[in-house]
Parts: sequence; structure tokens; C-alpha cells
Amino acid sequence: MKQGLSLRVSQHLALTPQLQQSIRLLQLSTLELSQEVEQMLDENPFLEVTQDEAPREEFGVAQADTPAFEDASEGSDAPYSIAASADGAGAAASNDAENDGAGSAGDEPDWGGDGGTEIVADDSEWGGDAPARKNNLGDDGEADATELARSQESLTAFLHRQALALRLSPVDSAALRFLIESLNDDGYLEDSLPALALGLAGTDDAQAEEVEELVHRFTVALRLLQSLEPAGVGARDLRECLTLQLRALQQADDGTVADLQVIEAALLVCAQPMELLARRDVKRLSAACRADEDTTRAAMALVARLEPRPGRRFIDVERNIVVPDVIVQAVGRGAQLRFRVQLNPDVMPKLKVHDIYASALRQHKGEGSQALQQRLQEARWFIKNIQQRFDTILRVSNAIVERQKAFFVHGELAMRPLVLREIADELGLHESTISRVTTAKYMATPYGTFELKYFFGSALGTEAGGNASSTAVRALIKQFVGSEDTKKPLSDSQISEMLKEQGIECARRTVAKYRESLRIAPANLRKAL
Repeated sequence: MKQGLSLRVSQHLALTPQLQQSIRLLQLSTLELSQEVEQMLDENPFLEVTQDEAPREEFGVAQADTPAFEDASEGSDAPYSIAASADGAGAAASNDAENDGAGSAGDEPDWGGDGGTEIVADDSEWGGDAPARKNNLGDDGEADATELARSQESLTAFLHRQALALRLSPVDSAALRFLIESLNDDGYLEDSLPALALGLAGTDDAQAEEVEELVHRFTVALRLLQSLEPAGVGARDLRECLTLQLRALQQADDGTVADLQVIEAALLVCAQPMELLARRDVKRLSAACRADEDTTRAAMALVARLEPRPGRRFIDVERNIVVPDVIVQAVGRGAQLRFRVQLNPDVMPKLKVHDIYASALRQHKGEGSQALQQRLQEARWFIKNIQQRFDTILRVSNAIVERQKAFFVHGELAMRPLVLREIADELGLHESTISRVTTAKYMATPYGTFELKYFFGSALGTEAGGNASSTAVRALIKQFVGSEDTKKPLSDSQISEMLKEQGIECARRTVAKYRESLRIAPANLRKAL
């Protein structure tokens, strides 16, 4: 083997710690950013929170890496403040370089795609007649969501409070408390009574009598648990949950013969295989229950109004509250109508470098000053990266509002096709940057609060040669279903033909995919009983 020397010239981009932090902060949600700020405040003594407005930190590596004791007049102690103007973003080049290098890191997830999103409706189509639907909000029926979340009582606390009114022996009271603590969030008892008993007594054969005694105690406690509010709590499966609610309705009924007949028929319906009820097979259910079809339909309608998840209203609603990162407001009217985009001041932390510690470091050049200097630079970079994060969010939001102006004027039916590449090319950023910015970031609009990814959607061809947004097509499908005759609901093929009449080429399978993303049931399940 012959040895030799050779000279090679190559280029590569290294991800510095500052650049890695910028990437990480950009993709964090509002809650995750708040946690990151709290952690940094605990770890870095040079960071502090301020409520005062002050000039922004200057961007730039040179500014961040300047030693603290060289210039006592620099703006390192300026608190973090975000400009409210739409064109006040100043870190596009840095952001672009950051994302070009992100691909070379090898450990970043794939943020590609067109940014399409699905509209997920809630599952509140169940539940009107179950006795447990009442709440403690008062007679006005209006309550602020935040106040409701703060005053929300958990299911276990609600059941424990009811159990206090029962006069039970210490053993039965302990068994009831154990079962209450074993319920899941929906109010179901997932584990069987023997399994719960074995978990307490162990698997030793000598403890078989103890297991049998525990099963007996749990059986008595389960009857007590299922007698508490909300009706249906403590059920082992959906059939038992519905049956418990029907029994509660039966006991609370005023004695009307017709209502009692419907409840009895509903109990028989619940005793049949759940697949028949899911398919709304009226004929087979009528034959199995030995009832006429009218009574069976009334019974099925009653079952559909019951609550399949008794613990639903006790789930902490605070986690469903979305705090927007960007607020869009309409300004002017008519031809002068425009939309102002601004960052939500409630989600922007105001940070600054601790001036006392920074001044002390400038005057101290002894042992350990190098490590403290590094911590000071970390604090400066953290402030700059947060500023850059919000500036990038603001720039992207402005570009989205400009592209989707028709949505803010006419609603989701006017949404136009938009992909990440268009915004990336317009702002001079990498496509992965746009993906990070639009993930878990929300915009408050006159039509509600939406994730930024909601404004991106693929295109469907039209007869005129143009394109229609998939979001607009979903809204059109939802409108068609909302105005259909419930006795003759529209099939996917019929919806596809109606879209063609509107000039939108949308196949039946695509209609079915969009309908499922909207949580709209098939035509046979939407048919009125």
C-alpha cells in the first residue's frame, strides 16, 4: 500500500448549540415554551422576568458573544419585547440557514407534507335523556370556560362525596372507595372483580378464601356504586352502562304507560347484540324484541340519547382550552376592509438579563469569570431565540392571512389551496421552518380559533381548470349533510355528484375520506328512525 497526502476542499454546515436551541424553541407549543422558560429561569441566574417594556435585544452572533466586561453600555440587560407590527421580523436568513442544516443532523423528524389537516368534531351527539346529565352550574346555563375548568370536580371526588352519605360498615366503605378509585375517566370499571381481588390478596392458594371474601365485598360495593350519580357509572361495558341508565329512567318515570313501554323495549334492545343497534337494523331488532317497528324505533331513539361515557362531564375541561399565539382582527369596512395580525401578548414572556449580576461580572475578571461569561451568553441567546421564534410566527401568520384573505371575509367555503412551499418561497425560509411554525400554533380569527396548519390544504381540480381547497370541499360536504332530508340522507355518490354540479371533481372515495375526517356517519346511520 502506497501512502500519500492529498488536499480536499468541502463545505458543511454545523449545528451550533445556539442554532439547535433556535430550532427547538421554534417547534414548541405555547405550553411547552412556558415550561422551557421556567426551566431556564431556574438554571440561569442571569435571566429574570420583567413587566416593563424596553428596547429589543439586538440580533447577531457578534452581539451575543461580546464579553460582558468589555462594554458596560451595551443593551444586554434590555428586556424581551416583541414588536406588534407585521413587518418587524428580523431573522429570516438565520432561520433559513438553520433549517438547511437541520436536514444534515439526521435526527430531526420529517416535517414534510402539504400541511393538510382534518376537522375533528366532538362526539357529543349522544346524551340528552340520561338523568346524570345535570350539572351544578346554576340556572343561567352560561359559564366562562376558564371558570368552569377551575371549579371542575373530578368523578372520583364526586362519588366519594356521595359515598359519605351512605351508612356503611368500615369494610364495605373501604371496598366502595377501592372500586371508585379503580374507575377510568369514562366511569367504567375495566378490571373484573376477581382480578381486583387477586391484586389485593395475591396469588397464594392459601389466600383463596380471602379472595372469595373480597369478591363478595366488591359485589356488594359494585351495586352501591352503580346506584350513585351519574347513572351508568361503574358499568363493565357499554351494554351495562346503557341498561343502568334505562333502569334509572324507569324508576324516575311518572308512570305513563307509553313511556314505560318504550323503556321496556329499550331494555330489550340493549339486551341484543350491539351490532344490530349500530347498524340500526329495525326489522331484526323488532323480531328479537317481539315489538312493532314504531316502538322499536322509539326505543332506539331513546338509547341514542343516553350517555355512553358517564364520566365525560367530569373530565378536566381546562386541557381543551386553546390559547392563541396570533390574533387577527378586522379593521375598516367595505373596500377599506383589512385584517390586522398581532401576536398575543399573553403568551409572550418578557425576559431580560439581570442587570445587577451582569454589572458584577463586568467588574470581576478573576477565577471562574469564564464560566459565568458563558452563562451570560446563554441567557442572551435564549432571549434572542425567543424573539426570533415570535417574529417568525408573525411573519408566517401575515403571509397566511394575505393568502387566505377570502376565508377571513367569507368563511371556510372560500378557503383556497395552499401548501407549505408557497409560504416558504414567499418568505425565503425553508419548508421545514414553515412546518415547525404551523405545528401546535393557533390563530384567533373572527370565525374561531384554528391551528395554523388548518389554513393549508391540498387542491382539487375544477371544471374551469382552477383548483379548490380540500378544506373548502369539506365545508361544502358538511353543508350538504346539514341540509339533507334525514329520512333520505345523501350517499357518498350523491354528494360526489352534487360537488360535480358545483364544478368540483371529487371522487366518491375522496368524499368518503373527507366525511370520515369530519366525523360524519354513513348515510344508513344518519337516517332518521
